[in-house]
Amino acid sequence: MIRLERLRADHADALLAFERENRAYFARSVPDRGDAYFVEFAARHRALLAEQDAGVCHFHVVVDDRGELVGRVNLVDVEEGAAELGYRIGEGSAGRGLATAVVGEMCRLAATAYRLTSLTAVTTHDNPASTAVLGRNGFTAVGHVSLAGRPGTRYQLQLAGGH
Repeated sequence: MIRLERLRADHADALLAFERENRAYFARSVPDRGDAYFVEFAARHRALLAEQDAGVCHFHVVVDDRGELVGRVNLVDVEEGAAELGYRIGEGSAGRGLATAVVGEMCRLAATAYRLTSLTAVTTHDNPASTAVLGRNGFTAVGHVSLAGRPGTRYQLQLAGGH
């Protein structure tokens, strides 16, 4: 059983450890965050909490039944009923349907708790797992993007009455 927890200040250490442990894994399918991300993590974490308090973003960590942080899922750039969805599941939890379940839960929260009407998401073409997760959750391709020079696709999902 997994649960989503809204990002809090006390998640900082576990989140930094998660990002460090999975850096090489993530870099295979999404643009790397770069060294500065890790050096400046504490300040960045505080800034994310401030954005969340302002209502422009909703950040969540994914916690397993042992209380371990195994992923994160975020809604960013919340504006006029829309937001962009982003998510990361650690290598040790990948391939078991967790990302599909987490994205589904976030879509429900987006519609009900955050009262959003649409979500977008992007993924690189060399990330078929993410493409499959988005498809299983009802997202449809709406355009092409470039992510740090890597070709990708933009997806959209219309939310209605609690997806």
